[in-house]
Amino acid sequence: MSDLIEIKLNADQTEGTKATVAQWLKKVGDAVVKDEPLIELETDKVMMEVIAPADGILKQILVREGEPAEENIILGTIDESVVSNPVNETNKQVETTPNQGTLDLPRKNPTAGLPDPPSTFISPAVRRLSQQHGINLTHIQGSGKNNRITSRDIHDFLSKPNQSAFVSDVVEHTDAGSEIIPHTQMRKIIAEHMQHSVQTAPHVTSVFDLDLTAIIQHRKTHKQKFADQGVKLTFTAYFVAAAVQAIKHQPKVNSRFHEHGLEVFKHVNLGFGTALGDDGLIVPVIHQAQNMDLIQIASELTRLTEKARINQLTPREIQGGTFTISNHGVSGSLVATPIIINQPQSAILGLGKMEKRVVVEEHNGQDMMVIKPMCYVSLTIDHRALDAYQTNDFLSHFKRTIECWEL
Repeated sequence: MSDLIEIKLNADQTEGTKATVAQWLKKVGDAVVKDEPLIELETDKVMMEVIAPADGILKQILVREGEPAEENIILGTIDESVVSNPVNETNKQVETTPNQGTLDLPRKNPTAGLPDPPSTFISPAVRRLSQQHGINLTHIQGSGKNNRITSRDIHDFLSKPNQSAFVSDVVEHTDAGSEIIPHTQMRKIIAEHMQHSVQTAPHVTSVFDLDLTAIIQHRKTHKQKFADQGVKLTFTAYFVAAAVQAIKHQPKVNSRFHEHGLEVFKHVNLGFGTALGDDGLIVPVIHQAQNMDLIQIASELTRLTEKARINQLTPREIQGGTFTISNHGVSGSLVATPIIINQPQSAILGLGKMEKRVVVEEHNGQDMMVIKPMCYVSLTIDHRALDAYQTNDFLSHFKRTIECWEL
């Protein structure tokens, strides 16, 4: 009797996210090796791989491409009692029926021993990555079955130098009056989250002016020192550090509203919005930010941002956030209001575009016009959880932290 090993997800892999089978990297009857990638899953925000739990032959595929993959559901099975024989694999055809497992039909194969023909199938995950980065897939050699291109092939391609010649930012349009662009899974989930948030929480926004002189000077002085340690010092690192200090001063901002009371978190798991072009955005989370100094925050920002842009974040790295920052100014926005709260959090901080402005200051009793690097900072709150007092108290402390940053 065959020893069948079940292929399953566990709670650590999904951590509550909705996952869909994007691509099986093997076919029924193929040999598999323990710990090699077997399935590509697409969640609402990240791609991840399911590895083979044992050596053997892929016996069944029970959850097909495009179908949901849930925790503890059997995705397929591996027969570990069968020893792989490459000759046998090229001389048989294996068919799978939806409800009857597998059926092996031996037949002569005139192309045995020849390379597999290239696959024309492109999984949703690969299609999304190629569109996101403007990649012509004809320039990529697939490593999957029948030379199928996998998301790992895309990541490997992007990691190589001198690939810009194969990447195009040009999007072709038809001459028709319009076109329908199907929603990605990410866009669908973003839409659901945004609609849920505005229906759940009454949004109120407060806006302050912010003088960036001190952190600009600090960054100019310390940028190379951080770079020598392999860390990119960005302005977002200062905003994260200042937000942590403001939360310590006004902890109710770092909270979740329940009908029976307000849950105030002792840890600061701070998310920061990262744009993914036309595909939407993702919010990586810096866990336990209250225990980090500036260089640790900057290092974690760099690591998570790089993983986000090549679609390699793990579920844990986008979950568990208690507070969020939206640095919308990087794309030229001065003020965004309201910035939709990332439920079930109680607030979201927004930073606008940095620009030089003329401001009035008093010097020796005289009003003077001076040029300063300024931006607008906003806090959008869930008015069920917070009021104007906590909102403006938080922003006042955030403002003092940034404007009085010590060199």
